[in-house]
Amino acid sequence: MANPVQGTYEGKQDHIRELQTPDVEVFKNIYEDKNYKIRLKFPEFTAICPKTGLPDFGTVFIEYVPDKVCLELKSLKEYFLFYRDVGIFHENVVNKILDDLVAVASPRKMKVKVTYRVRGGIKTTVCRKYKK
Repeated sequence: MANPVQGTYEGKQDHIRELQTPDVEVFKNIYEDKNYKIRLKFPEFTAICPKTGLPDFGTVFIEYVPDKVCLELKSLKEYFLFYRDVGIFHENVVNKILDDLVAVASPRKMKVKVTYRVRGGIKTTVCRKYKK
């Protein structure tokens, strides 16, 4: 039986886990003894479909309970803007963002969800959670 992805998607995302993204800065959480949630929404997320080369538009939602540090917003926005020229599947966007943010902030909990605008009659939402 032939591999159905061979020739169409094969190898297009192999580099994503090692993709060098801009640094997201953090600052000291002076209330690290408290459990509280931070909710962020970035409604202007854009990346490129690696199959078609067309832009995908979405909204990134991040909810996290910080531990020792919090995410700095200006650097987070620059991090998101980096994806404008990256060919990446929806599923990989969420996984890459969560991996990167957990690595820099080591939160107690974090959830990343991206909702994409309808394209080709399909609306996509991808979500992943992390818990320390």
